[in-house]
Amino acid sequence: MSVRAIDAADYILEQYGKMSAMKLQKLVYYSQAWHLVWKDTPLFDEEVQAWANGPVVPELFTLHQGFFQLEPGFFRGNAARILEDSKDVITRVLAFYGPKDAQWLSELSHMEDPWKLAREGITDGERCGNVISHEKMAEYYSSI
Repeated sequence: MSVRAIDAADYILEQYGKMSAMKLQKLVYYSQAWHLVWKDTPLFDEEVQAWANGPVVPELFTLHQGFFQLEPGFFRGNAARILEDSKDVITRVLAFYGPKDAQWLSELSHMEDPWKLAREGITDGERCGNVISHEKMAEYYSSI
């Protein structure tokens, strides 16, 4: 029973409460990145892409498109799929990144190599579906 991005997203919403879709996308991304560093495995299987406003999980975007604020339970995921040690990673991510606003998180991701490398040759604001690889996430975040 593997964890899906919607499970992680709903768990984040359960733990932190209502937030913007943009902020949630960044928190899901950072949860994936730090899970790769601390657990040496992905939190979820869906890919993360380097969109103009930062990292995005397209499957989540498809579900929340048109909604600005997301409430706990929005995705109808199953947080019970998430193992306790993975929940611990998400909790640690929320403790650090959670208090930041969506714009701050977006700007932070734009300064970091995984997003920048995935967008090489792409102009600012241009649409892009390039994948941010697990390898680049693990390599970068394990170095900071």
